[in-house]
Amino acid sequence: MKSAIIAAIALAATIALGAGAPEQTQPSQPPAPAAPPAANPAEPQHIEVQHCLVSFSGTPAARTPRTQEEAKKLAYEILERAKKGEDFGALVKKYTDDQYPGIYRMANDNVKPSDQAEYPRRGMVAAFGDVGFALKVGEYGIADFDLKKSPFGYHVIKRLK
Repeated sequence: MKSAIIAAIALAATIALGAGAPEQTQPSQPPAPAAPPAANPAEPQHIEVQHCLVSFSGTPAARTPRTQEEAKKLAYEILERAKKGEDFGALVKKYTDDQYPGIYRMANDNVKPSDQAEYPRRGMVAAFGDVGFALKVGEYGIADFDLKKSPFGYHVIKRLK
C-alpha cells in the first residue's frame, strides 16, 4: 500500500511538472562506456618513459618485505640520486620491482597508439600517465602510492621522449 502511494505521488509530480505520463520503455541497455577525457593541449600526444617501481608488502607487485614507509623513503632517494646525475638505468636495474628496463611508450587520451607496443594512457595506472605526460624530456618525477591512482607502489619516472 505504501509503495502504491509513493508511486501515485511520483506520477502526480511528473504530470504536474509537465512531463506527462511515463513512457513505456524497452529493457534498459547497458550505458555506453565513458569517453576518455580530452587530452590537455599542452601535453604531448606520445611519450616514452622509464620508471623504477618501488613496491612494498601488500601491493600487487610486491617482491620484497619492505614497509610502505621504507618504500617511500627509497623511492625519494632514487629520485634525488637521479636528479643529481646518477645513471637512472643503473638505478632502475638495481631497485625496480618491475621488469628491467621499465621503458614504456604511451599515447595520450583520444590519440591512437602508433603500434601494438604503445599503450593508451588509460591502459596504465592513472598516476603513471599523469606524471609522465606532465614531464619534459629528461625530467624526473614521482607518482606516490595511491590505492586508486598508483596501487603498485611508488613510480620514479624519467621522460625519455
